[in-house]
Amino acid sequence: MARKLKAFTTSAGFFDLAVSAPSMKAALEAWGAGANLFNQGFAQQTDDPAIVKATMAQPGLVLRRPVGTDQPFREEAEASEAPFEGRAAKTPGPAQRKPARPQRKPVAEQPPNRKEERAAARAFERERARRERQERQEAADRRTEAARRERALAAATAGLEKAEARHEALVAEIEKARAALDAKADREAGRWRRERESLEEALRAARVPRHLRAV
Repeated sequence: MARKLKAFTTSAGFFDLAVSAPSMKAALEAWGAGANLFNQGFAQQTDDPAIVKATMAQPGLVLRRPVGTDQPFREEAEASEAPFEGRAAKTPGPAQRKPARPQRKPVAEQPPNRKEERAAARAFERERARRERQERQEAADRRTEAARRERALAAATAGLEKAEARHEALVAEIEKARAALDAKADREAGRWRRERESLEEALRAARVPRHLRAV
């Protein structure tokens, strides 16, 4: 059975926040608060008719208004620093204080509309379920993206390693061929040296007259 919704308010930065929720814990979850603002005195339940009406119309949705103002709570609101400007100058002194207004007679409290409360509670549960589905989907999307990046990284790493191995094999083959050519060049240099010495010796012998050659 859905629990009765209540209106809760707090402040964050330049905004007052309001939300309808079945409990303080649910309100803190809707605000995304990391601490118990109620225990710290920064959040409270409210019976303000305007706030109750606005939050009950959109249960579970966080509404905003510029902090320190009495503007209506809305889903979207623009921050304003006007409430902070000149507060000290505008604070009335003893001679400037306005006469106290006569207290209004309390209005008889209307009996709660159980049908509207149940509908609002169901709407809150739907909104919370929607947020949970969205969070699960976002978490799944993050996991999918992380897996895709991991596969891409593995493929790129494997490609680089394969290319490096192919390059090293080609370099080794070139070095082997170069060593073989160097050995062939050394053999040719030795052969040519011996042949040249023999030919030069024959040339020198041919230049000496026969009668002067040693017997």
